Amino acid sequence: MTATRFAYRVAAALVASGLLHLLVFAVDGGPWEGPVSWRKPVTFGLSFGLALATYAWVGTRLRLRPGWVWVFTAASVLEVALITLQAWRHVPSHFNEATTFDTLVTRSLTLGGVMLVVSVPALATAAFRARHLAPSMALAVRVGTATLVVALAFGGLMIAERGGSWKLAHGVAMHGVLLLPALAWALSFTTWSEHQRTRTVALASTAYCALIAAAAAYNALV
Repeated sequence: MTATRFAYRVAAALVASGLLHLLVFAVDGGPWEGPVSWRKPVTFGLSFGLALATYAWVGTRLRLRPGWVWVFTAASVLEVALITLQAWRHVPSHFNEATTFDTLVTRSLTLGGVMLVVSVPALATAAFRARHLAPSMALAVRVGTATLVVALAFGGLMIAERGGSWKLAHGVAMHGVLLLPALAWALSFTTWSEHQRTRTVALASTAYCALIAAAAAYNALV
């Protein structure tokens, strides 16, 4: 099985896990916010499932080495599995060193974060080196992967501040790598010229970056 096909299957499983825990929340109740809630397995399952599928899809178009897809897949599984485990144990998943086991989980989550930190720039590097793409798709993947790197930076700020207040900016920046290439892909089925497609992607990219900036400004003020 290829790395891409395996990543798609794992991504579907992660999304299913997120939806399952949304049902668990509906039945079990409890707070939605806070360090101990069903929100984390829901949001992390859905977010990582979508992010993994996107990484594999964009990586295929960039001719990314399969090894990086395997690394991102492993990191996604590690993060979601440990966060879900801690939710079922009713203990915080992050910054928790109350017991030896909790400390092991926290350090394992850090390892997953390191794997993400190395695999995302690899995707961005491939995007900026790619010469085989149409101009509209090239612009889309370059801006999209750059915003994914920005999302990682906001995640780093949240870790440095032990939770921090950058959730909105982090969440907004996460999915440009899907939205912009998907737009370029959809435009390829139109009768527009490549110049028109590239201009549309450029406008969408500008609007998306402005949205990230607005989210960051909001987080900085609250």
